[in-house]
Amino acid sequence: MSKRDYYEVLGIEKGASKEEIKKAYRKMARKYHPDVNKEEGAADKFKEAKEAYEVLGDEQKRTQYDQFGHAGPQGQGFGGFGGGAQDFGGGFGDIFDMFFGGGGRRRDPNAPQQGNDLQYTMVLDFEEAIFGKDTDISIPKEETCETCDGSGAKPGTKPKTCPHCEGAGQLNTEQNTPFGRVVNRRVCHHCNGSGKIIPEKCNTCGGEGTVKKQKSIHINIPAGIDEGQQIRVPGKGESGINGGPPGDLFVVIRVRPHDFFEREGDHIYCELPLNYAQAALGDEVEVPTVHGKVMLKIPGGTQSGKTFRLKGKGAPNVRGYGQGDQHVVVKIVTPTKLSDRQKELLREFNEIGGNESTNEQESSLFQRFKNAFK
Repeated sequence: MSKRDYYEVLGIEKGASKEEIKKAYRKMARKYHPDVNKEEGAADKFKEAKEAYEVLGDEQKRTQYDQFGHAGPQGQGFGGFGGGAQDFGGGFGDIFDMFFGGGGRRRDPNAPQQGNDLQYTMVLDFEEAIFGKDTDISIPKEETCETCDGSGAKPGTKPKTCPHCEGAGQLNTEQNTPFGRVVNRRVCHHCNGSGKIIPEKCNTCGGEGTVKKQKSIHINIPAGIDEGQQIRVPGKGESGINGGPPGDLFVVIRVRPHDFFEREGDHIYCELPLNYAQAALGDEVEVPTVHGKVMLKIPGGTQSGKTFRLKGKGAPNVRGYGQGDQHVVVKIVTPTKLSDRQKELLREFNEIGGNESTNEQESSLFQRFKNAFK
């Protein structure tokens, strides 16, 4: 299988700065590191991201990669990166630790780690997004097991240091190659990187140290929130590991479409149907808004597509910067069913010049239309 482009792996542009490369790798490492993410394929994604960073994070290697691609100079490739990280001063664990507090030293597998963030999608009615609301949601989340206090061990027993990795959480193998000494580091499969094994597991959590529970959380939806925006609720994500802080909860907003209103930012749009007589003679009509009904004066001679602005009748800005407007777009409705009397009156109107426009622009259009037949 061909390798993915390193820039694509880290989700950055080719001209990204060193800081942007480092930031992108930090994000990937935090998400896919095997000690944090136990999902299938996470370790492979972490290795792929680390390989990309080790090339793009080095000016010389990045220049060679930009020129030769994965083949490397003289077709030698960037040996040692893909199969398990060459030892350029540390390998997997050390670079991860350099970003997250290890300072280049081997990370303690029993050190406190922040819990994972959670995401919840909330669907709101159109008016709920305009005015906001307070509500409670129920989410499944991992909580520290009360039976074993998070140790994963049966009450009365304790976890023991893993004899295979001696508590390091990693297993190292060294190999001499024509390019130098290569150190392959991988997560210890005996203890899954924790550095400890549990001889007698807790019956409640099965040795995980956490149990899944439904948790009720109170959410304040601010007025003016819109489709796709998020609300961050600090500390309401997954519980931390080894006494670390919990993650955050991110509530993603979806808004149901409205039958009459459409929204663009803080402004609301709607169509106002008018008949011939109302548009030609003028009228005063009742227009619905999310804030209640208002009266709108329609001047005589109003054309289809004319827009009227109702100031302050839109959505409030979610950050408190004022209020949007409602824009009312006129739509002239042509009747599909007419009585005999209505037809008679329209024919009479047409005979006395009703088909001639009194608007200069419209008159010019009618004249050009007539000239097309000459």
